[in-house]
Amino acid sequence: MNILAFGASTSSTSINKTLANYAAHQLAQKVNDAEITLIDLNQFPVPLFSEDVEKEIGQAEAAKAFLEQIAQADVLIISFAEHNGSYTAAYKNLFDWASRINPQVFQGKSAVYFATSPGPGGGKNVLATATASAGYFGAEVKASLSIPSFYEHFDFATGEFKDAELAEQINLALDKLTE
Repeated sequence: MNILAFGASTSSTSINKTLANYAAHQLAQKVNDAEITLIDLNQFPVPLFSEDVEKEIGQAEAAKAFLEQIAQADVLIISFAEHNGSYTAAYKNLFDWASRINPQVFQGKSAVYFATSPGPGGGKNVLATATASAGYFGAEVKASLSIPSFYEHFDFATGEFKDAELAEQINLALDKLTE
């Protein structure tokens, strides 16, 4: 199983990157011959999308590379950071470029979507948006989970969740990718 995981953020200290990495490794322990690819959105720099820029440069090479990473995956684990109730600007911009190349950005892949935040909202708004629109863009979301107050629940020293019930919820969501 080729697992592609990323946090939809460009922050070097993104808790959504931490969550995606954690989840990918949890899933890899459940299947034989798992290969994890963790990508960072900073690997895919694209100019601010507009039709004028698209006419000038054509298809953004970084968006093509992003789509190629998705094409090579069997399953996706995405953890969405929430900025002002929506996607981060960097993720939305890369997604917009990619969707102009292939409207089925996620190419029929099974996915588990997460979101987390430092506060009690847990990124619920962006997670609801991402989950509701996933089918239009070729993702088959098997499960989604919002995790509030990440710093209270995750132990960075051990790389594990302090809350066993929350860790179990994550594992149950990931189990949907192996059914």
